[in-house]
Amino acid sequence: MKREGIIKNRQFIADKRWFLPITVAGLIAGAILISSSMKTTDYSLLCSLSKSRSGTIKEFSTTVDQLKAIIHYATSRIVPQQNFREISVTFDVLQKRSPCNFLVFGLGYDSLMWTSLNPGGNTLFLEEDPKWIQTVLKDAPSLRAHAVKYRTQLKQANSLLAHYKSEPNCHPSKAYLRGSHKCKLALTGFPDEFYDTEWDLIMIDAPR
Repeated sequence: MKREGIIKNRQFIADKRWFLPITVAGLIAGAILISSSMKTTDYSLLCSLSKSRSGTIKEFSTTVDQLKAIIHYATSRIVPQQNFREISVTFDVLQKRSPCNFLVFGLGYDSLMWTSLNPGGNTLFLEEDPKWIQTVLKDAPSLRAHAVKYRTQLKQANSLLAHYKSEPNCHPSKAYLRGSHKCKLALTGFPDEFYDTEWDLIMIDAPR
């Protein structure tokens, strides 16, 4: 009886390990079905236009990214850092907004998933650890990521809030991000795309 209990327990643990990768793959597959049904309607209209060929190529390439993501997570023991409930919050927004401009602070094992859930959109990752960027891009070279440096840390939150109230350049009437060195809360020295793009969705999973 004890041996049978041990075997059943091991099977339960093994099944539990595969639950999140399979769930993530299911989310991506669902996104493919939704985007495909929408694109089928669009494609019937594009057929009568002269630019239909370029549109078809773009649609095909995004579907390939989604399929790669499914294969990646279905065959990997490394799962995204967020749980199913946390992933679902952002996924619900992407279903309504995609394709969109999606900015993510932080790079991780879930980055390929976020890119695939925004087919045809612009997904950009900002990461403070250059070595970690190389590690992630080794397995997912199609991701768009930039190394950035933050001037502040989470442990400085109280002093930064006091600084915000006392520094005139932090006030909404004078606040700007690019080149604002007097306001410590301003994000400076980032790539031009960060400042020039109107972001539809921003997810903060960093910095420390």
